[in-house]
Amino acid sequence: MSASGTELQPFAGATLERIAPAGGTPQALAGGTLAAQLHRAERRRKLRALALTMPLLVFLLVFFLVPLGSLLVRAVENPEVADVLPNTGQALADWDRNSPPPAAAYAAMLADLGGIEETAQAGVLARRLNSEVAGARSLVMGTYRALPLGDNLSADEARSKLIEHDARWEELPYWQTIAKNSSRWTPDYLLAALDFKRNAQGDIERVGAEEAAFSDILGRTFQMSAVVTFFCLLLGYPLAYWLSTLSERKANVLLILVLLPFWTSVLVRIAAWIVLLQNNGLVNRFLIWIGATDAPIPLLFNRLGVIIAMVHILLPFAILPLYSVMKSVPPNYLRAAISLGSTPLAGFFRVYLPQTYPGVAAGGLLVFITCIGYYVTPALLGGPADQMLSYYVAQYTNVEVNWGMACALGGVLLTATMVLYALYRKVAKAELSLG
Repeated sequence: MSASGTELQPFAGATLERIAPAGGTPQALAGGTLAAQLHRAERRRKLRALALTMPLLVFLLVFFLVPLGSLLVRAVENPEVADVLPNTGQALADWDRNSPPPAAAYAAMLADLGGIEETAQAGVLARRLNSEVAGARSLVMGTYRALPLGDNLSADEARSKLIEHDARWEELPYWQTIAKNSSRWTPDYLLAALDFKRNAQGDIERVGAEEAAFSDILGRTFQMSAVVTFFCLLLGYPLAYWLSTLSERKANVLLILVLLPFWTSVLVRIAAWIVLLQNNGLVNRFLIWIGATDAPIPLLFNRLGVIIAMVHILLPFAILPLYSVMKSVPPNYLRAAISLGSTPLAGFFRVYLPQTYPGVAAGGLLVFITCIGYYVTPALLGGPADQMLSYYVAQYTNVEVNWGMACALGGVLLTATMVLYALYRKVAKAELSLG
């Protein structure tokens, strides 16, 4: 045994010397190898997690972030005049916008209109200018169809020809509008969404009282959303509390009834409310039958009908967050408060209610954010004075074909949503720190 032992000792030492690095020990070698293996395993785990989430990230990028970014860009983009009248915009760059436009601008206008290849481009230009100054559409299209007005004209001759063709070319408002919109980027759409505008000199000012509309529409949107959110929480809180006190089996069955409206189209539910709320509908007939009223109450095509339908549609969005928070509140807290001498009502408001504030905040925020972007329900059940901001986004998109204004209004809604979410995060962090 001893002889074999003495023979193995030199061999083992030589092996360790060949394996261990200079100045190192076998223990350090083992530790370094283990650390490298752990690092590789952690890197493989992160790569697998990234591979699993990559389809979702690509989906969000393509179908959410890219359209959102294009919407924000379109809200400040103004390509109609800059693309069709580049020479005219350059000729008007140094114009003071108070004196008559330079003769070179008339020559540039003839050159730009003559360079339009398709009538549709002239129509887009005319529609854009006409949105700011009345009569610009007929002026631009009439001049475009009358071309050519002459060949190799000088600047003064071009001016005379344009004015001879249509005397409106001598009026300043048309040239001021062209000069103001000659830049490819503009704040005009965003300013108009807030009831501001740029005057002929480019200074920002508030529009007149007879023109101001979007500030009232935005206020109406927030007011109706706040009312709907209040009633959703008022009705959803006791229902969520009752569900949280039931056994798990009964609560799951009743939650199916809460979620049942999600399985029905919004249009079908709105049509059902039209049947219920019309003058000869079930609600008015029931009120007349019990003697509550002698004549039908107008419940349709007004704000009351819109709020009733929106509360019905959005109520599950308030119940589910409330229920999830209430299930996590231990019921013995309230029993302990009552056993210590508190009345049930005081114990509820002082012990139970504060613990459900996160659910109230989450449900209220979810309902409010969903509500400010609603379009179908107010459009079908409301009157002209009950339409929310999203209605005008659709109006500018489908009827006016003014994508810049539609995107600006959408940007206002997006900004309001982000501000509300930031406030919610701030309040939630403050409550967490206090807790």
